[in-house]
Amino acid sequence: MPIMRDGGFQQDQWSRVEVEAPIVGRVITPLAKLEALWGQLAVSAEAIGVDVPNDADLALLDPYLDQVALISVAFPSFADGRGFSLARRLRARGYRGVLRASGKLVADQYAYARACGFDEVEVDPAIAARQPEAQWIAMGGSLSVTYQKGYDGAQNILEARRSAKLAAE
Repeated sequence: MPIMRDGGFQQDQWSRVEVEAPIVGRVITPLAKLEALWGQLAVSAEAIGVDVPNDADLALLDPYLDQVALISVAFPSFADGRGFSLARRLRARGYRGVLRASGKLVADQYAYARACGFDEVEVDPAIAARQPEAQWIAMGGSLSVTYQKGYDGAQNILEARRSAKLAAE
């Protein structure tokens, strides 16, 4: 699957593992299997990532936040926005690694995903066929001002209005 970053589509450097098998390279394991595989992963993997459902209890991740290199948050539907909230909460908990949105996001949601703290989006192949790389790139810079305060710290519309009012007084 293509990975969308600010520069465009890239090839995924990570592979998913769910069973105990020879583990090599950068691997992503489901949150439910992380604890069971942790010792094996820590010894043999180049880097460890974890797949997280969008309704996950983040307390389960707390012991690993400074050790996993990538957290992939599931978006089972483009209409299910719980992953955006999860991303903001992960960043607020201090997670500094790569944060990936995975699943059914569409290009129109890319700028908001970035504002919520995601570094990249794993684009479903069917969506990538309908929405080519150029569309994702164009949408990445489509939000100049937002109503919500984003992870990126940019001023939202309410703050801009307050600043303008104070400057006028």
